[in-house]
Amino acid sequence: MPLLPSIDEARAILLAAVTPLPTTDIAVTDALDLVLAEDVVAAHDVPVFANSAMDGFATRAAAAGSHLRVAGESRAGAPYPGTVAEGEAVRISTGAALPAGADGVLQLELVDDDGDAIVLGEAVTPGRNVRDAGSDLTAGTVVLRSGTRVGPAELGVAIGAGRAAVRCAQRPRVAIVTTGDELVTAGDALVPGQIHDTNGPTLAALAHRCGAEVAGVGHVGDDLEATRGVIAQALEAADLVVLAGGVSVGRHDHVKPALSDLGVRELLWRVALRPGKPTWMGERDGTLVLGLPGNPVSAYVTFLLFARPALAALQGGDPTVPRTTAALGTAVPRHPDRDECVRVRAAADGTVHPTGPQGSHVLSSLVGATALAIVPRGEGELSAGSEVVLEPV
Repeated sequence: MPLLPSIDEARAILLAAVTPLPTTDIAVTDALDLVLAEDVVAAHDVPVFANSAMDGFATRAAAAGSHLRVAGESRAGAPYPGTVAEGEAVRISTGAALPAGADGVLQLELVDDDGDAIVLGEAVTPGRNVRDAGSDLTAGTVVLRSGTRVGPAELGVAIGAGRAAVRCAQRPRVAIVTTGDELVTAGDALVPGQIHDTNGPTLAALAHRCGAEVAGVGHVGDDLEATRGVIAQALEAADLVVLAGGVSVGRHDHVKPALSDLGVRELLWRVALRPGKPTWMGERDGTLVLGLPGNPVSAYVTFLLFARPALAALQGGDPTVPRTTAALGTAVPRHPDRDECVRVRAAADGTVHPTGPQGSHVLSSLVGATALAIVPRGEGELSAGSEVVLEPV
């Protein structure tokens, strides 16, 4: 029997089928979680002008004990219009423009203030409590590189740099289909043999976290014709179709024959992975298809391992997942033929420990998990203290 591909080999097979989506200009406030398709260059210095880091008084350089006349005020959005002369001070607010002629700012708590005049409790030296123009961003410099995923900080930097819109790859559309007669909607009363459909909402949440637009979350029972119809609709609506359940070879598993009937080209079926061995990958006319196992942990883990990098690649971003390493805090059993993704949490000493029972149905094992520890296949167990590769959750 041929060896099954490893996690990295399976990931490479899927990524080889990715065609990055077209780019478009999008309002910067709508760009959260998207990937930049251009460098962002600062249109001006940030801050644009020298300003105060404190509420206090702006003065020329002066010694402690100096008596100064209060000549006016500089507020945020309303600068002092004159020039600070020798023997003068200007009341100033945090963020307000430093007046012409002033060298520094002394904070309120270090000043004896009687309203019309002040006495400096400490010396004011040039630059004290002053934020210079361009101390954050300098006009004309690249502040964000193409390929950067836009997080909250990147969004703020782009706005500060003067951008109202940025060029990004289009947001990938993901259609999610769960399968199985036993599944019912969240909150519905259960009858014997039924369970709530956790995969649909969970996979949709993961897709959102990857910057995708969820084009729809559907469900189909164990019927070949119905399965074919739902998948056909999903293929027309999405750049990535994610199917949960029905990808094995049981008499009620209809996903693979339905995909074949619809002309989806198989790239891979089964990975040397636990949980997640029966993962299926395919493609039709540029649309990617991922058939994930129905057990909720298997679906979650395989989405992270394969859908997450594929969604990054669709956006023209780096699909490489930033892995780290750590020592196991406790021994874990190994599978003889498959690498296992063990849900772990980090301890204060830097070691990682399993979150609890690791069955593929134990979705609660992902609560509080900080990473997937990839335990390589082999006999026996991997001892405490052994170094493992961590895939971030």
